[in-house]
Amino acid sequence: MAATFETVHGYCWPHSVEAGESVALHLSSPRGLPVSVEVARVGAHRTVVHNERALPAEFHAVPSGAAQHGCDWPAALTLTVPGEWRSGYYEVVLQVEVDGKVRRSHAFFVVRPAAGAPTTATALLALATNTMYAYNDFGGPSLYTGGTQSALQRPMAPGFLYKPPGHGRRVTTVHSPDPQMAAHVGYLQLNKLSPWAGSTGWPDWELPFVQWAERNGYEIDVVTNADLEDHPELLLDGRYPLYLSVGHDEYWSAGMRDTVESFIARGGNAAFLSGNTAFWQVRMEGRDGGHGAAGAGPATVMVGYKGRFKNDPVYGTARQPELTSIWSDHLIGRPENHMTGVSFTRGGYHRIGKRVTRGAGGYTVHRAEHWLFDGTGLGYGDVLGAKAVVVGYECDGCEFTYRDGLPYPTGADGTPTNFEILATAPAAHFTRTTATRPPAPNEPSEIEFIASRVFGSHDPADVERIAHGYAVLGSYVSSGGGTVVTSGSTDWAHGLAERDPDVEQITHNLLRRLGR
Repeated sequence: MAATFETVHGYCWPHSVEAGESVALHLSSPRGLPVSVEVARVGAHRTVVHNERALPAEFHAVPSGAAQHGCDWPAALTLTVPGEWRSGYYEVVLQVEVDGKVRRSHAFFVVRPAAGAPTTATALLALATNTMYAYNDFGGPSLYTGGTQSALQRPMAPGFLYKPPGHGRRVTTVHSPDPQMAAHVGYLQLNKLSPWAGSTGWPDWELPFVQWAERNGYEIDVVTNADLEDHPELLLDGRYPLYLSVGHDEYWSAGMRDTVESFIARGGNAAFLSGNTAFWQVRMEGRDGGHGAAGAGPATVMVGYKGRFKNDPVYGTARQPELTSIWSDHLIGRPENHMTGVSFTRGGYHRIGKRVTRGAGGYTVHRAEHWLFDGTGLGYGDVLGAKAVVVGYECDGCEFTYRDGLPYPTGADGTPTNFEILATAPAAHFTRTTATRPPAPNEPSEIEFIASRVFGSHDPADVERIAHGYAVLGSYVSSGGGTVVTSGSTDWAHGLAERDPDVEQITHNLLRRLGR
């Protein structure tokens, strides 16, 4: 929810623009005070591209239903994007002085690459903006607190776009278990951030990845999740050899999956340096007030019924493949394993709450001869990334069996049979007694819900089938010749932020071999 003290709030619309297009800044300023606005592209360097010292602004109340329908505040400033602004994430810092105290908040937009324009970028990175919308609790309930749709035309909750340094900043346990969890909650409370700010946001994963990549000479073009549905040509026109997903990339629309899977099938490479990836299906709606077709303008609402999927209007209809349940739901029949090789249904949590609380925080290497490990010196049984805790928070795995001491996928859960399991770490789902936010007595636990959607039952025997998960680092080659790599964990980018030499070398190997 919005902070209790008086501060400025704002959002940009649209969230994604290309050179020559306009982006508007919509503001609400306490007491109608003038607002200082600074726009900067954030990468290896923070480059300020626009300043307004005292932008006139008005106060606008947060309307009832803002979380579902948006704020509908008027634009205080409109910028036309010059051709020299590079593709990337653009941070908008808003500042106002109230009774001698400076109050600050943030908005954002993305400059996407121009359609058809030549590029020298190594890869195309899609920011996990859908996941930010799902957790956003500004102005009302998120998809986690009773909402079934998330309006895109409203500010992001505090902590989603900027986090100050401090102990407890990561949701993953990086020190001893109990004090760290308390430290994270204390960090959020101290800095007046959303209680969901540990689960999503630009500063958690994509920011450290982009900073590391650009420092090391890799040019990264950037789009939003919605761009993959609205502008599939950006990925499918052959300009990019590599698609990137980084961090916590949980919510995917069918249009997104169609684009990325088509890219892979045509021989494109993909790296999912992310976890909990494509777990939930969502729908992007509200184009020009309706369901609109492509080209009718960006969606203004993201729909996700989650556990209440039976209330979704498409349930039981010919549109049931669009049901906003988990992608692995037997009613949808399109497990994310088909694309990424892994799934959260066979993973879970590592070093968070009461799940694998004393785990290594790194992977045990099984196939050290794979090209991904070239130059690391890692051997069979060695542990990768433990010091930086690169296995943490949410993890994805697959059903596998052992032959001659090595793991092989069974393929029963949709994982390609040529998927190579390179390294693993234990993970486990939340139960009724281990969840950080326990379910209500009349609701299933997380693991019971997942079992019911995958197997059609949450009987103890079916729950037991997914009770012992793993984070799986692995790779496969598609029928079209595209190479797909997955980290199977949200926290790979923290290894880059901490400059873990093995994590850095593996990322170099990946970008050099699969990118430009």
